[in-house]
Amino acid sequence: EEALQRREVAAWDPETELQADSGVVLHRVQEAEEDLLISDFWSSALDAINRRLTKHLEQLKSPMGTLSNVLGNLHLDSSNESNMAPGSIPGENLVTRPCHLKCVCYDIGNFATCIIARNQRSFLLLFLEKCQIPRSHCWVYDPLFSQLEIAVLNTLGVIVLSENDGGKRSICGEPTIFYMLHCGTALYNNLLWSNWSADALSKMVIIGNSFKGLEERLLARVLQKNYPYIAKILKGLEEFFPQTSQFTDIFNDTSIHWFPVQKLDQFLMDIWAFQEEPDYQDCEGLEIIRNEKMTATD
Repeated sequence: EEALQRREVAAWDPETELQADSGVVLHRVQEAEEDLLISDFWSSALDAINRRLTKHLEQLKSPMGTLSNVLGNLHLDSSNESNMAPGSIPGENLVTRPCHLKCVCYDIGNFATCIIARNQRSFLLLFLEKCQIPRSHCWVYDPLFSQLEIAVLNTLGVIVLSENDGGKRSICGEPTIFYMLHCGTALYNNLLWSNWSADALSKMVIIGNSFKGLEERLLARVLQKNYPYIAKILKGLEEFFPQTSQFTDIFNDTSIHWFPVQKLDQFLMDIWAFQEEPDYQDCEGLEIIRNEKMTATD
């Protein structure tokens, strides 16, 4: 009887159940990666990242040499999948080499249940692989991550942040890519404020909502009052993202943003001197990190 009770307890062991569920989610992530890899969208996106980011980053000064070299290795060949061990996750067996490039991902969504969020997560993993960014150099945060999703992310090898910094994260002089799809406008504004100098911004790349799109949708006075750092940086950035008929519901209004030194150097000193911390007291419908997620499910 005691043996039977022990078996019943083991059958309902939460840790065992979590491991089983993690396996299901990992399999779904792998399937999403495979779908992306064979899509025209992935080829177009990778080609755009390769040509445009490398061309720009090569113009930057020596502190960006490492980032330029890493991004210069981007390529369109996805044949490395055939060399993977059966059952392995694409990108898991990376050839790690010394680099100082980091990646921070905000607000990716509940990828265990949401197809859109899962495809965004899969794009991130493929992006890390092609840029040769070790997963241990990637930090992720979303306040709505479930314990299951945290367990999956730990298995994938990325670092899950435990505290909500509201996007107020300094790069501390280290080249960093921020992956921030469909985030609240205040999050982008906070990130810019935390790195408000020509030197810091020149070391950053932001993949997220189009800043030019924000300029078009918001009244100029609203943008300048509520999101002053976005308003100020519009003349100091370049952005691009390929438009294809695939995955339009996932990567709509998404752009790759970078900050050319030549443009930043044209800013007056008064622009850099303004460093007031955003407070959003008069801002309605504020979103620092979204509390409402996409609901498309399996």
